Amino acid sequence: MCQSASRVKLIHGLSSTSKAEDLWTTRLGTAYCHGTPFSLIVVALCAVQNSSHLITIFMWFPCDSFNGPKDLLSVWLRTIITPMASDPFLSWANRTVLRPGREEPYLSIQDIVVFVRDLEVSKRFYVQQLGFELIAEQRLPTGEPWIEVAPPDGSANLALVEPKLDQPEYELIGGYRWVLFMTEDVNAKYKEWCERGVHFLSEPETPGWGGTYARFEDPDGNAFGLEGFDEVKRSLELRRRAHAEKLEAERRAAQELEIAKQVQARLFPQIRPQLKTVDYAGICLQARQVGGDYFDFLNLGPQRLALIIGDVSGKGIAAALLMANLQASLRSQSSLAFDQPEALLRSVNRLFYDNTSDSAYASLLFAEYDDATRRLRYANCGHLSGLLLRRDGNVEQLESTSTLLGLFKEWDCSMREQELFPGDVLALYTDGVTEARNDRGEEFGERFLIEALRQHRELSCQALLAAIVDGVRRFGSQEQDDDITAIVAKFKASE
Repeated sequence: MCQSASRVKLIHGLSSTSKAEDLWTTRLGTAYCHGTPFSLIVVALCAVQNSSHLITIFMWFPCDSFNGPKDLLSVWLRTIITPMASDPFLSWANRTVLRPGREEPYLSIQDIVVFVRDLEVSKRFYVQQLGFELIAEQRLPTGEPWIEVAPPDGSANLALVEPKLDQPEYELIGGYRWVLFMTEDVNAKYKEWCERGVHFLSEPETPGWGGTYARFEDPDGNAFGLEGFDEVKRSLELRRRAHAEKLEAERRAAQELEIAKQVQARLFPQIRPQLKTVDYAGICLQARQVGGDYFDFLNLGPQRLALIIGDVSGKGIAAALLMANLQASLRSQSSLAFDQPEALLRSVNRLFYDNTSDSAYASLLFAEYDDATRRLRYANCGHLSGLLLRRDGNVEQLESTSTLLGLFKEWDCSMREQELFPGDVLALYTDGVTEARNDRGEEFGERFLIEALRQHRELSCQALLAAIVDGVRRFGSQEQDDDITAIVAKFKASE
């Protein structure tokens, strides 16, 4: 460092190896810009006292604005604060905002150490008088107590440390810490803290670098700055307004979703046609407030019933709208199903194709039961195979008979038929049942579903559905991420 360099003590250090950090400045030269002289100032900050490791910064300042080290802090503040204040949404007031899309490792200030004589006295001061939060209170592995406090906003903590009398850190108690607390209203905070007995070294004032500034100290004489700027106040007001608008938008969205949930609930069957030889029930537990799973019971005429289950592509509101489209198409043309179920499904496919985007589709299993003949005719349009648990324990599958609905304009399907007997149990379901996963990534699958059907086949249809859902939820270790929908039908002797 050159001999002509000015030296000024800046701040007390916080490490055990340093009692002070020092700052050197020197003027290296002068240059002119549009007739105005500028000085090239070199600033060197010594990280450790008597160390050769320096942090060096070169700065150009107008000659008439730099009068030596005593004005350096003021120059820095004017230089740094002015450009930051130009953007009100810079994260001055909230340093907890995570940087999106950054490849560098996360980095923030965690603790600023303040040495004190009595931890309990200091804790009461910072928590009760300043209104700080108690972040941590514990003992280090060395047995020494450690307390962290923090103001209500921001992410940096003050670590309160009580050094022993014979430790060099004890000499660092007291003095200006060069820690500045930011507030939107210095005068209001000054009045509040004064009423709580906080000792201020000066009343709020307007320094040369702008804003409002006051200085206070804790019971050990550790002094801190309290500052505020109009730019910060405006930034906070904008943030609060944006936050309030966000909350209101979320409230409206939640209200609209609740209305949509109620509307969709009315799309599921509200009335179950009664037949002599079958009891049946259905359930749909959505992973979100609304979803794309669908089940229905349609009255096709005397002693005729349609059991329908489907799964529309996508999730959430988009899937719910598609599900409503599918349900409307089926119900509006259900009269075709009496003697032409294939014609009904062809018409539903055409409507679904015409009224949805190219990527929309649905799987569907349509099963028509005739109470008089005990025969079940079904078309499986790309859906999971239905399970028919016979009274002797054997399982038959209602496999796919055609492709998905909505992918092709020209589409056709075929029907298959099963004869049913008293004691048989039919289960139709969506992938939310069989694709539920446990901690090991294993799926619930058909095997566990068949086991549940066999184990609980004597229960009523509603109780059997509840047992299946309970088994799926106990099997899955994660939060439900897909709709759970199922229909169970138990066939019996005619009454």
